[in-house]
Amino acid sequence: MGKNSTIEWTRHTLNLWWGCMEVHAGCLYCYAKIWAERWGLKLWGKNSIRRKIKSSFSSVYMYQREAERAGEMHRVFLGSMMDIFEKPKGMFDEKGKVLVKDEDEFWNTGQLRDKFFNEVVPNCPNLMFLLLTKRPSNINKYIPKSWKENPPSNVMFGTSVVNQKTADDLIPHLFKVNGQRFLSIEPQLDEIDLTVKMKDSELRLIETVEWVINGGESGRIKRPFNTDWGRKLRDQCKENGVPFFFKQVDKVKPIPDDLMVREFPTYHTLGVTK
Repeated sequence: MGKNSTIEWTRHTLNLWWGCMEVHAGCLYCYAKIWAERWGLKLWGKNSIRRKIKSSFSSVYMYQREAERAGEMHRVFLGSMMDIFEKPKGMFDEKGKVLVKDEDEFWNTGQLRDKFFNEVVPNCPNLMFLLLTKRPSNINKYIPKSWKENPPSNVMFGTSVVNQKTADDLIPHLFKVNGQRFLSIEPQLDEIDLTVKMKDSELRLIETVEWVINGGESGRIKRPFNTDWGRKLRDQCKENGVPFFFKQVDKVKPIPDDLMVREFPTYHTLGVTK
């Protein structure tokens, strides 16, 4: 778990399980996959099962108590080591035991997701959950039916895009979700124009979200990032009244002064603190 996360745009990180499957170009040098492989864990791919995170629910309730005592809203990013909207997968626990139906309380990731949606979110009103996915077409499949009409005020739905193709393909799926929405354009791999119209709509891409996070790729193997790409997104956000948060060039090069823009959305709830 990530208490007081080093990710600049969130207070905490939360993962219900560890593991995923690559879906687009942004996944090529996935740090979560690289980390798993260093530990000798085969958690990635269609046929791999995921590792259940033992402390996830106790951690999130600790975050809630802290935020409540402070009288604040704290951001929680879910998840840095998983995709909350991946279809259900089998799991094993921290001791390596494969979890089995009718023997273990939770034996697939879908059950953990349901518990999180139905129990954790409504019982943590002081936490703003940032649900980031590369699979926005799955969001309406897996959220509670009640959320489709009355989305919780302490949830933002986000999708990760890295180039114009992923922006054009994924943002329309995100727009079908009722609620607060954001984009994580990180790692950005090419120039992106958010002022183009969405497929089969008169709306422009930038008009569908309340927040844009942007940055380049980090790590030993990283693809190049042109800071002018960030400036273009910064200007488009400013012109359209969308908060813009620039995270990093590559974690090594300093952020240019004109790109040190770290804005947060005004959530449709009580307020928020960093």
